[in-house]
Amino acid sequence: MRKNHFRVLTAAGSMLAAGAIALSGTLAATAAPSGSSASGIEHFQIMSTSATATRDTVIAHGVFTAGGVDITTSNTTDTFKFPNGKIRLRHSPGTGPQSFNPHTCLITVHQHGTYTLVSGTGKYAGISGHGRYHLDILAVAARSHGKCTQKKPPAAFELIVRASGPVHL
Repeated sequence: MRKNHFRVLTAAGSMLAAGAIALSGTLAATAAPSGSSASGIEHFQIMSTSATATRDTVIAHGVFTAGGVDITTSNTTDTFKFPNGKIRLRHSPGTGPQSFNPHTCLITVHQHGTYTLVSGTGKYAGISGHGRYHLDILAVAARSHGKCTQKKPPAAFELIVRASGPVHL
């Protein structure tokens, strides 16, 4: 099923790289009032504890503050869904080191790349911006018959994406 040790983890990381949202609808979003514009640095943090999740927690803060979910649409496109609208973004595939220790089953991935805010709906209509992201994955592969295996979901998985850059709303 997997061609190498990192295929699923790299794909998960790439899909979440915009920065990567289990709080959907539970946190209030605050954006610039309708009809006004705001510019500044926006920070996005995405977090997951599941290698197979399709929705992960995202928190945005800076020009606006919001909590919601990251809905992955493809390997290079994500949609952040907040209570007051959505933000669609594209990101580069991550580059950086990754390692797998076949004796301890430890998987580490450290990648970075860029993103562009493509469009928004609701309070985020007309949003634009870009920035850089850093992705870190730390996981422990499952064991089968005493050996590390990538044919099962990891025994433990943590993913954090931190992204920031200028935004105009």
